[in-house]
Amino acid sequence: MVMMHSLTAILFVLAIAGTAGAQMQKVKIAVSSRGIAFIDLYIAEDRGFFREEGLEPELIQVAANVATAALAAGEVDALGAVGLAARASQTGLPIKVLAVTGHRALFWLVSKPEIKSIVELKGATLGITSRNGSQHLAASRLLASGGLDPSKDVATVVIGGAPALLQALVAGSIQTTALSPPTIIVGRDKFKLNILAEPPKDFLSTQGGFAVTERALAEKRDLVRRMLRARTRAYRYFHENEKGTAETLAKYTRLDLATTTETYRLSKFGFTTNSVLSDKEMETLLRDDAKTLGLPQPVAPAKVFDFGLQREINSELGIK
Repeated sequence: MVMMHSLTAILFVLAIAGTAGAQMQKVKIAVSSRGIAFIDLYIAEDRGFFREEGLEPELIQVAANVATAALAAGEVDALGAVGLAARASQTGLPIKVLAVTGHRALFWLVSKPEIKSIVELKGATLGITSRNGSQHLAASRLLASGGLDPSKDVATVVIGGAPALLQALVAGSIQTTALSPPTIIVGRDKFKLNILAEPPKDFLSTQGGFAVTERALAEKRDLVRRMLRARTRAYRYFHENEKGTAETLAKYTRLDLATTTETYRLSKFGFTTNSVLSDKEMETLLRDDAKTLGLPQPVAPAKVFDFGLQREINSELGIK
């Protein structure tokens, strides 16, 4: 009889596990790097927040412009690189930015050791991730702060993500680029790159966050909510747990804990506290993006941003 009860219990547990497995919903989320800009999504996967929302995530690393196109085409469910998504929304793509993590440019302008100042970069080649992306705009701002006209004084070439940019700089095919932690730390310590300029603290620049199509928000609101809730819980973890965040970042970047801890400390200033932008921040971003895109005037914030769901989740979780 005892054996029968034990067998029944085992079968019951297996049945529950099978049901739970069947209920797990696969979602594809595009990110543009393995850097700290998308740490909320990496924590949500690594620490089980997606799983607790019944989701099985696939984080796909592709260039931001490719990711934006994939989102619009329905090939991915959500997008982590919201800077380019916001600009695409201004030009008519039906995309909504629901959350913003990074709202400051986490890019340092770097060069090979023999170049000591920004003015020495006149005639040099700048490597970028994508045209008019956050990294390109930050690099241009930093070059201008040193007295150069980025549209005239440097040649600009699209290289790819941070590892490719670092490799190109070390190999000498480019002379300068803008890098974020942890890549900037690796470049400084391993390859002795010069840091010519630190991030412009007054430069608003949306990098990480969460964006979906307007159709997904309307027709798959529950799924969108679960994804957004998972990343919000992870984002709270990021703000409250330096050690755990550094450990997750070390796992995803395959770097040592000292490097990822420094990355956390260098970068935290650039993150929002609650994933929501102020009205003034939205207006400034849209005005700057409209200028970059050559639009006569920016669109209304409601065309690009929708923080309603994020505010609901923040309220539920006690995030102010």
